[in-house]
Amino acid sequence: MSLRLQAITREEHLAFIRTRPSVSHMQVPSWGDVKPDWRAESLGWFDERGQLAGAGLVLLRPLPKVKRYLAYLPEGPVIDWHAADLAERWLAPMLAYLKSRGAFSVKTGPPVVARRWSADAVKEAIADPTARRLADVAATTYEPGAEEVAERLRRMGWRRTEPGGEEGFAAGQPRYVFQVPFAGRSVEDIHRGLNQQWRRNIKKAEKAGVKVVRGGHDDLPAFYELYAETAERDRFIPRPLPYFQRMWTALTAEDPDRMRLYLAHHDGEVLAAATMLTVGTHVWYSYGASTSRKREVQPNNAIQWRMMTDAHELGAAVYDFRGITDTLEESNHLLGLLRFKAGAGGEAVEYLGEWDFPLNRLLHKALGLYMSRR
Repeated sequence: MSLRLQAITREEHLAFIRTRPSVSHMQVPSWGDVKPDWRAESLGWFDERGQLAGAGLVLLRPLPKVKRYLAYLPEGPVIDWHAADLAERWLAPMLAYLKSRGAFSVKTGPPVVARRWSADAVKEAIADPTARRLADVAATTYEPGAEEVAERLRRMGWRRTEPGGEEGFAAGQPRYVFQVPFAGRSVEDIHRGLNQQWRRNIKKAEKAGVKVVRGGHDDLPAFYELYAETAERDRFIPRPLPYFQRMWTALTAEDPDRMRLYLAHHDGEVLAAATMLTVGTHVWYSYGASTSRKREVQPNNAIQWRMMTDAHELGAAVYDFRGITDTLEESNHLLGLLRFKAGAGGEAVEYLGEWDFPLNRLLHKALGLYMSRR
């Protein structure tokens, strides 16, 4: 029997999230306030007893000139993805509801892990001249049930998003991330798990007098200055400063610890800055920024170690470095970032990726072509 799906209040949504150990920061009600170009709505799945059994934040993006929407549930919704009746009980009511709201296509990101590679396995893969992509390297562990979830989605008519391709709207959330498990580990255990370079750099930063402090809304321009420099250096398009100010205001209003800002100072100069997000026992390193100056004092390792120890103090079960490249080619400028994250001693994690369901095939295809040509 399918569940009843309806819009719920932010308060109901937040109360449900508090009952879960881990929910993506993109599935909390305040995330909708960060995205003003989208209309946000909290959805609730109710069981036969009228109890809230699942929830999701859907973002609705209007198509120019017509009252039709792309419906997007980033890294969600929070439902029982491993249910044998996933399609009929959970997803069919969602598609019917969103179609009634004018959605022509639905994009979702199941928070389902498929494979994991240990830090050592990643290191070996990078060193192997024959390895081209992480996806082609044997995983350390395969998560049971992940392939069944993917198969259920395919049978229902969902298609995995290919970033930039005709089937996908654009590169969405990362399919590959790097995480350090904290559950049941002391700070000393976590420190021992860092590679030698990380431990050396943390000590070097301490000796050099690098001081990592927590900042607030007024420190966002200092963060942004470094972030803009980082964007130019690493060849990506930066988000504007108001995005981060809006993010701070929205997330901290919902929970004072939802978003934190850290700055690494040395001799009166800010050398690095980073934002940290927390939902339940999951902590993310969200955005990082640094200058090319004084790299020898290792502000990036210092700021990460402070964030990791603070995350541990908050009761984190996992510290999430977010996206990594799947490409192992030396020519890829993102490989250095993978090496840096792998040095923290955790594991590379592959999720099932994002999936599209075209409710109106013509509009879905038209938008896919438009996005691929941008």
